Amino acid sequence: MTDPGERRRPAEIESIAETVATKENPQVTDPKSTTGSDGLPVRDAGAEFDRQVRTLTALGYPALAGRSPEEFAELVAPLRATAVERAGAPADGPYDPAATGRVPFVLVVTRALVPVERTMELTTLHGGKLPGFVDRSFEPGSLERFVATEEAAPPGRDGVHLLFDVERGEEFCGAVPNDAMAAVAERGRTLLTIEEGVALLTHVPQVLVKNKCFSLGGSRSGDRRVPALWISQKAPKLGWCWAGNPHTWLGMASAGGRGV
Repeated sequence: MTDPGERRRPAEIESIAETVATKENPQVTDPKSTTGSDGLPVRDAGAEFDRQVRTLTALGYPALAGRSPEEFAELVAPLRATAVERAGAPADGPYDPAATGRVPFVLVVTRALVPVERTMELTTLHGGKLPGFVDRSFEPGSLERFVATEEAAPPGRDGVHLLFDVERGEEFCGAVPNDAMAAVAERGRTLLTIEEGVALLTHVPQVLVKNKCFSLGGSRSGDRRVPALWISQKAPKLGWCWAGNPHTWLGMASAGGRGV
């Protein structure tokens, strides 16, 4: 006999509940989804959302956020419908984020739930094993001062949101960061925060490749430093570069928008 309470359970939570059962295998995808050469869902946004929840659960995000896997699934469940409604399939061709630097959406957990220092060490390069790290150039206490700009402020109050139409921004490799950030704004796009960059790397590590790394201009500390993610010692590194200094291997990541 079915519990009456179960019949009233939201469909989103019912779907995401599978996350808890499969948390030991975060790469499992819905067999009904269309997949690219790397096996990630392409056109089934619901299946991709569930995969991202499984990834976070397997990495221990629920415990780091002070929640059980079931509570974490319920926290993010309302975002599933938004992902399905707003995320579009790639314009053409197979889903290949390493080559295109484009991702339809990512599920973001902000520092309101888990500190950046902890989430960064849970990242790896695609096919790699070494954990990501925060560069020593961030003096003690400075990382906390790199907060979201007004234009990149995360929506909602629960510490989780969605980032849509994400681009690595390698076209800006070699450009002065200040100029790149201005170009992104002129296009009506938004710069990524540190947490959003870490989320992108966590869910789709293929995007961080040699000579196609990216700055995160959505988080600033009131000075000329711009946070960035690049590869160092065969692992992802969160560091910073001066806003006026170009780097041939460092672009400017951006997104089409955010949602909850």
